[in-house]
Amino acid sequence: MKESTRHFYQEAVRAAVERVAGDLDQVLDLTELSLIANLSPLHFHRIFRGMLGETPLELHRRLRLERAALQLASSEAPVTMIAFDAGFETHESFTRAFQAAYSLAPTQFRKRMSLHRERMDSPERLPFELPARDGIHFSPAGVTTNVILTSGGKDMEVVVEDMGELRVAATTHLGPRKMVGEAFGRLAAIAGPQGLLAQPGAKMIAVFHDDPDTTPAAELRTSAGVIVPEKCVIPAELTELRIPAGKYARATHLGHYAGLSDSWDKLMGQWLPSSEYRVVGRSSHEVYRVVDHSHPNKLETDLYIAVSQYR
Repeated sequence: MKESTRHFYQEAVRAAVERVAGDLDQVLDLTELSLIANLSPLHFHRIFRGMLGETPLELHRRLRLERAALQLASSEAPVTMIAFDAGFETHESFTRAFQAAYSLAPTQFRKRMSLHRERMDSPERLPFELPARDGIHFSPAGVTTNVILTSGGKDMEVVVEDMGELRVAATTHLGPRKMVGEAFGRLAAIAGPQGLLAQPGAKMIAVFHDDPDTTPAAELRTSAGVIVPEKCVIPAELTELRIPAGKYARATHLGHYAGLSDSWDKLMGQWLPSSEYRVVGRSSHEVYRVVDHSHPNKLETDLYIAVSQYR
């Protein structure tokens, strides 16, 4: 595709995204959106989905649910009112849609967020965003963030390398991955005083044991751990975990952890299908390489999946 053509499509889709995100309280008019993009309705729909990974209607619905989740987490507004604001005609239909997206009923989500705010050092950071390959999310300021407009995964820098075995001292988190910060809090309270974080090569790591596409979010198992050397004694409160040696594909996520799910979607949904590799094994993991939380935009997280080359 010529660069001028790609730029035209990107700007057309970006204009449509701005209209979708800016009119969440209105019913979408797909014909109007195609006119804004200066494309025929058929071509507009195909190009929009190809670049973003979701249709305008799917994007509109997800942003409404994200707004509803933020309202549940940060206000005392009745669930019924939030449901109506999200475009649902009944409390029941909203509850079904919300639970399908977040694996928690709206009232349960509100309670979980309240607990999250009590336990985290930064209570203003609420994990309300749903995974999205395109990086588009609801913002109270009315501005979408980190819009990724691509038609493939070649623009993602991925390195395939041979890795040695990793020994990890870990604790277990059960539930949505965005809530794993609670487990890392427990880990730090144990690993810090025991000197694990001062060991040579020590880095925080999250190991994901289940497929988020086939496992309910409430049942996802994650190990929150710290990489430790062989001679290090692991405290009784933690368990030893071994990550096998082998060939791994590594991509680096730069910035706040809120965007990690988007980077995973891009790695798995764009780069992998266009590569010469396939996934092997059942687990994947993140290594938190730069963890200065006073500068969230400078955080660096390495994403790893075990791979083998197609023969």
